[in-house]
Amino acid sequence: MKGILVRIGIDSTRGNWNAPVDPETRKFIYVPIPAYDQTPDDYEEIIFYLNEFCKNYGKDLYNDLRFPTALENQYAHLDPDFEYLTYGDVGTRRGSGITTMDEGDLIAFYGGLRPIKPSQHKLVYALMGLYIIDEINWAMDVPKERWHENAHTRKQNISMTDIIVRAKPNLSGRLERCIPIGEYRNRAYRVRNDLLTAWGGLFVKNGYIQRSIVPPSFLKPEQFYSWFKDQNISLLQVNNYE
Repeated sequence: MKGILVRIGIDSTRGNWNAPVDPETRKFIYVPIPAYDQTPDDYEEIIFYLNEFCKNYGKDLYNDLRFPTALENQYAHLDPDFEYLTYGDVGTRRGSGITTMDEGDLIAFYGGLRPIKPSQHKLVYALMGLYIIDEINWAMDVPKERWHENAHTRKQNISMTDIIVRAKPNLSGRLERCIPIGEYRNRAYRVRNDLLTAWGGLFVKNGYIQRSIVPPSFLKPEQFYSWFKDQNISLLQVNNYE
């Protein structure tokens, strides 16, 4: 088995915001980054789920969570798309390692979420989804009737270098509750040392996850997957839920 850890979701560098999380219940909203290309996706549906989240916790999306109003008129790059269990990337750059993966390998998705209640850290770095790979194809080879299933084939111009990952149903999806994995140490956010031990290590210096130009890989992915299953977190085939 091969396994990698891929950062997803809006953050300070892509959208200038962080999606909310309740650090007690670990419920969160998955908010994608803005899209560079024109797509059918926007933030309208995501804002609906954000407002529902805010209602449940007595918060206001704009006054309390400081949601950027500029995003209301932008396209969204909804990737991964947990509804269709797909993930797209550039197969010649950041996603080049994924092109060497095969059926049964895993991708763990994580991101930096902003807690809506007092928390030990300003951001909660947490696992948000997990895929067990079914197949990987070049985006140009995806039949037209399946273009709607991923952001890289929904956009106006499909790139010859993009790849599309499809994950196995029932074994893959968005986490019902996120799993915090990070802490701030040595001037950066890193995977906690206890988790590095439990997972068998990462191929990255001192568990660094603050930025992921090259997604870190698991040294012992089977060991990570065994740990993950022990967390007993439901995997949902949805991007968000009420």
